[in-house]
Amino acid sequence: MSPRASQRRHYALPRLALLVLLALTGCSSIGDFGRLQPALVTDDIHDWVGQDAALSAGAPISADDLTDDERTLRDLAFPLIEPPYDRQRWISVVYEYGLNRSFARRSWSSDPAAYYRHLIGDTPRTVASRYNQLTDDIRNDIVRIAPFFAVARRVIDLDRRREASMRYIADLNPAQRFNAEARVAENILTIAWVQHSLNDRCAGYRFALEHMVVADPQSAAADVDRLLTRLQQEIAANTLVPAPHFAAAPVAVAVAPAPR
Repeated sequence: MSPRASQRRHYALPRLALLVLLALTGCSSIGDFGRLQPALVTDDIHDWVGQDAALSAGAPISADDLTDDERTLRDLAFPLIEPPYDRQRWISVVYEYGLNRSFARRSWSSDPAAYYRHLIGDTPRTVASRYNQLTDDIRNDIVRIAPFFAVARRVIDLDRRREASMRYIADLNPAQRFNAEARVAENILTIAWVQHSLNDRCAGYRFALEHMVVADPQSAAADVDRLLTRLQQEIAANTLVPAPHFAAAPVAVAVAPAPR
């Protein structure tokens, strides 16, 4: 087991204990503007994102520490891979820390109807509030795209430099080379996961809009359609890496020891 995997196991029990405390006290993990309460946030909160992307693609996992840009990439990736309807639940902290494996597994499977089912079934809503919620979720994704892909472009550029440098360093030991190459793959797969998720979200938003127009036509539908078209354009303009095959369940991958 890698040091990072051991670290995740070490922190799992305290985090779960905190969740139990939240449940017993009736507190919510969500603060203002849909963000986690500051007390629940740590620097490594989304480190697992790259590892899960590698697990689902059958790629190796690096034991190297994350750079600041790599950590930011994972932090900005999470809101774009988490289903919009999970964000406001008290259990959101479980998903943030990657402690609920069913969250990651269902993130790889495409179900365009899932968003619509939650939109009409989670809580009693008026027709207007459903259109408003759909509008807010699409707009939130549009706002998040630029910051994520700005970091993604920077990470891709630095990884190209890393790969070029390795060709000229003769005394890299096998573990160092493995970890560096595995980290490059994790970064690419994290970006690919976001691209995959955004396309799935678009399909879900489109499904919801079309069914709402049939069931409850509103003038707001035209505005939502324009906003959704803009989201699709943003996604198309930020397709940076090819889409790999993601499995719905984790597959065995190699994990390198930390270099001595």
